[in-house]
Order: sequence, then C-alpha cells, then structure tokens
Amino acid sequence: MADKKKRRRAAADSDSDSDTLQFKSKLKPDSNILQILKTLKSSAANTAASEKPRPLSELNLATACREVADLPLSSVQSTIESLALSLAHSILSGNGFSFSVPSRAAANQLYVPELDRIVLKDKSSIRPFANVSSVRKSTITTRIIQLIHQLCLKNIHVTKRDLFYTDVKLFQDQSHSDAILDDVSCILGCTRSSLNVVAAEKGVVVGRLIFSDNGDMIDCTKMGMGGKAIPPNIDRVGDMQSDALFILLVEKDAAYMRLAEDRFYNRFPCIIVTAKGQPDVATRLFLRKMKMELKLPVLALVDSDPYGLKILSVYGCGSKNMSYDSANLTTPDIKWLGVRPSDLDKYNIPEQCRLPMTEQDLKTGRDLLEEDFVKKNPGWVEELNLMVKSKQKAEIQALSSFGFQYLTEVYLPLKLQQQDWL
Repeated sequence: MADKKKRRRAAADSDSDSDTLQFKSKLKPDSNILQILKTLKSSAANTAASEKPRPLSELNLATACREVADLPLSSVQSTIESLALSLAHSILSGNGFSFSVPSRAAANQLYVPELDRIVLKDKSSIRPFANVSSVRKSTITTRIIQLIHQLCLKNIHVTKRDLFYTDVKLFQDQSHSDAILDDVSCILGCTRSSLNVVAAEKGVVVGRLIFSDNGDMIDCTKMGMGGKAIPPNIDRVGDMQSDALFILLVEKDAAYMRLAEDRFYNRFPCIIVTAKGQPDVATRLFLRKMKMELKLPVLALVDSDPYGLKILSVYGCGSKNMSYDSANLTTPDIKWLGVRPSDLDKYNIPEQCRLPMTEQDLKTGRDLLEEDFVKKNPGWVEELNLMVKSKQKAEIQALSSFGFQYLTEVYLPLKLQQQDWL
C-alpha cells in the first residue's frame, strides 16, 4: 500500500514537472515580451489622450442621478453650517427636524454603459427625529455631522475607528457609524475623503514608482518585499513618476509577496499594488490616480472564483455601497489577466488544487451574470458561464503546485507574451 502511494506521488510529481517544462518551453526572450508591453502602454496612453472623461450631467439620462464632488474643507464647513441653520429654522417653526437622505439601496443604483460604472439614482428618503423607527439614526446622523464640523475647524484627519470611539454608547457598533458616514457624504454632496475621515492603512504598493507623501519622496523599488503602505488620505500624494510599462493589480497578499520577493517589477517594469482582499477606498483612489496621471494600462490578477471577479468589478465599475462617489473611485479599462476559469484546463491545474464551488459561490456567480457591467463584456460572460458549469474554483496559489516561483517565472510571462487578457 505504501509503495502504491509513493508511486502515485512520483507520477504526480513527474506530471507536474512535465507541465512546467511544457509551458516554459513556449516562452520567448524577455525582449519580445517587453516589446508587447511597450505597445500596450502606448495604446493605453493614446486612448487616455483621445478619451476625455464625460461628466454625468452631459449624458441626458432618462433617470435623474446624483454624484458628489471633492470639496475643500472650507466648503464642507459652510455646507454643514447652512444645514444646521435650516434645521434650527425648522425646529423654531414647530416642524421638528429631519434629514433628506439619498437612498443607497440596490434598487436605487444604475449602471451607465457610457461611463462603464455604477451611479446613484436621485431617490431620497426622509429621516425624521420625531419618529420611533428613525430617531436613533437621526441622532447618529446629527452626531456624525457635529464631529465632521469639529474636524473642519481643527483641520485634522481621523480614522473611522477614532470616530466610532468618540461616542461608543450611541454608535454601539462601528458598522453603524460607518454606514451613517456614507449617508453624511451624500447629504453634504461631497466625497468621503472631503470629510477628513479615513480608514486605517491597508493597501500596499511596490515597484517602479516614485511619489511624494506629504512632502517626502518615496521610491517604491527600495521598500523591500513589504512595499509601501498606501497613504489613507490621497491628498498627501503627489508628483508621481514612473518608467513602468503597466500596473499589476493583485487580489491577495500571498501573491503580492511572491511578486515582490522575486522582484518581478525589475524583469518586467511594472507597479504592483494590492488591497489584500476587498478593495478599500484609499487603494481605489490611489489606483485611479496612478492610472490617470501615468496613463498606464492596468492588468488584474485575482482568484478564479466569483469573488475574484467581484473584487475586479469594484475597482473598475464601483461598488453599490459607494456608487455616489464612483466618479472618483473607479479605474477605467482594467484588463482581467488571470487566474481565469479557462486557465484551469489550459495550464493543467491539478484536480486536488481545484475546489468545489459551494451553493453560495454558485449563487454569486449566477447573480454576476445578471449584472449589466458583466453582460457588457462577452469574455467575462464566457468565463463566468464556464465557472458555473464546471462548479470549480481555484486560488492564485494553486499555481504553486508547479513550483513556488511558477507564477513569476512561467504563468505571468506567458500570459503577457500571449496578450491573454480580457
């Protein structure tokens, strides 16, 4: 029995080695791949130069929609003070007070193909103080607005966690204060960054990028394998310089570490960025800033599962939760490099590295197939249908079955060589 197991393991190792050699032999010299990437960069720069961003107001949509603006602190302060005066006038008139809050429900979202992003429709609901069902939300809204006004006066930034701890008894849970913070952005008509409330540092960047962070010049090639933490307040970032040919957006921290340690950005000049899972606001803002200022193509490396594609869509088309600020948070024309469902057979990913999709996975996949931003891309539809039909998913780390450095030495170079992106 033990001998049979050894023989099976030996056979599996032999197959793995032959697969690695088979795909490695297809690789052309790096100079050929670099020429392909230079062409891709040139195409992205020409597209950026010819296509000016269209504001929502120019589209004449049948449905009224709203967007927020990036406002200076003085404007935020005066908007809050005007709101306070109108509330005081309402109270003194004997009408009590209430907030008109734009609805961020799923039914109030609209995908606009011309912009390739999700926007918020112009439906609002009234949040009165003198109502049992909404009194607590009205109180939290008032308290958050008061705290934002304090930040305006002091001209300082705080984290969402700091905000929560100013009144734990009222907020009870940080998710409550976080949700109302987004409501306040909509009420005031400004981006969440304009409120001087940031999330804790999460995303990291490494590679061929130099930028200033609050006046200090940062060279991302000299940050070790850990990279540079993306500043939570994007207004500190400026003077971006790069000789990269593309931006590589990575879903997982593990894949990012492999790329950083192997210094993939030196072999193929690029900037590597990750939010270590779900995209946070700072990483989304930073990615957009790089794309718009450096005019580089963005290639995405995510898991071959519905959530990988969902994460990719948040970067590209925006999230429904923050659709009111999609103009500032979305990065146009992100290309899906891998790992795609078709790659599982194409690269002979072993069966033991493929995971069965749960019922929740399948539901998420089918729901994505109904989304307009997915339907717009036939390649995405084809890949998602294959995933749902096969009922198999795989992580980026499944490539490690062929060797720890297979990702950087074979898979990605071959993908770039074959221009195999959607």
